Amino acid sequence: MSLPQGSYGVVSRETSTPAQRGAANPGSGMRPTVANTYSSSAVDPYPVPSGPASPDATGFRATASVPPPGSSVPPAEFSSAPHGATGYVPVSAPPANRPPSPRPQPSSTHVAGEDQSATAYGASDANTTASGSSEDPPLAMEAMRAVQILNPSGEVTMPRPTRQRVMCVANQKGGVGKTTTTVNLAVALALHGNRVLVVDLDPQGNASTGLNVPHHAGVPDVYDCLIDQVPMEEVAQAVEGIPNLYCVPATIDLAGAEIELVSVVARESRLGRAIQGFPMEFDYVFIDCPPSLGLLTVNALCAAQEVLIPIQCEYYALEGLNQLLNNINLVKAHLNPNLDVSTILLTMYDRRTRLADAVEQDVRNHFGEKVLTSVIPRNVRVSEAPSYGQSVMTYDPGSRGATSYFEAAQEIAERGAKIGVAA
Repeated sequence: MSLPQGSYGVVSRETSTPAQRGAANPGSGMRPTVANTYSSSAVDPYPVPSGPASPDATGFRATASVPPPGSSVPPAEFSSAPHGATGYVPVSAPPANRPPSPRPQPSSTHVAGEDQSATAYGASDANTTASGSSEDPPLAMEAMRAVQILNPSGEVTMPRPTRQRVMCVANQKGGVGKTTTTVNLAVALALHGNRVLVVDLDPQGNASTGLNVPHHAGVPDVYDCLIDQVPMEEVAQAVEGIPNLYCVPATIDLAGAEIELVSVVARESRLGRAIQGFPMEFDYVFIDCPPSLGLLTVNALCAAQEVLIPIQCEYYALEGLNQLLNNINLVKAHLNPNLDVSTILLTMYDRRTRLADAVEQDVRNHFGEKVLTSVIPRNVRVSEAPSYGQSVMTYDPGSRGATSYFEAAQEIAERGAKIGVAA
């Protein structure tokens, strides 16, 4: 009987005779295969010689599923054969009689690929076993970084400046990390022996949120200092859990200060006088500016001695930088001759993109040594921390974001200690 191409010897129920169908176990309901038909002389025109099974037309050895007459071997229990399988072996067949697997042999290329994968996987397992656990070294390093950043013993200190440094964190482009930079630098410096004051000059009050300082309506805030000339020490609040760190919050009332300051005498110097009248001596005063170039930002530029500009590693951040520098030069020429752009910090750096590298090179070529060596990468922990009322320094001190801000704060402290006020 000629077998149709690709059928692998499967005999169709429609073309088989009752004798052929009887060769299979009637209780199993399985279709007869070449293994069954070889045991029936009525079906097979070419009898299979006695002895070990011989190869059939497909190249595989056929196995009789029905024992010959007079044999003491009990009838085999059949299991469901996979689709397209040939020479299927019953479950209850003795192990010695089982033929090799009839799977087609893979190509040499596929075998080589599997061998390489197996070798690599085995090597990985061996390395993991030899080292005990592949996660132990990174976890140990992260724990060491966390202890260094949190500084629970208070023994590790950053250099303190020779005199007070008032730094205005400004950029007219929104979303470049002004508030995040202000909060994390302030916490890092305060955890390592510096006395720090954060002035939240943004009506959104995000810096107050990041430091977990109440700033709802009715809370005394920086608006009272600017408009009603309330002393700043009556408005400042100590930050819980961070020694030597204070925050002057901002409420929604500050949104109206832009209009109210227009008719006020000496409107540009209101914030500067409030900071100078603070009886407590601080090492650092960080002023978090709104993303605009209005009167609030002008007040911050007049009160500060230095400008810290966070620059997102994207084109839009560079586009607005020229206008900011022009305004700084105007303030320096007419209102505050001591103002200087001392520090540039690159934020949201994505090392996977060429654009980030191009922006970094442009900024470093233009500003030179004013650009900090430390670069703040994109890190989800930095974005998660404010939702818990914390900075990333206390939320996840072992993360890449916390480590980067710690290094930036250390660099600012070392620059300030070396050359005085100018960083």
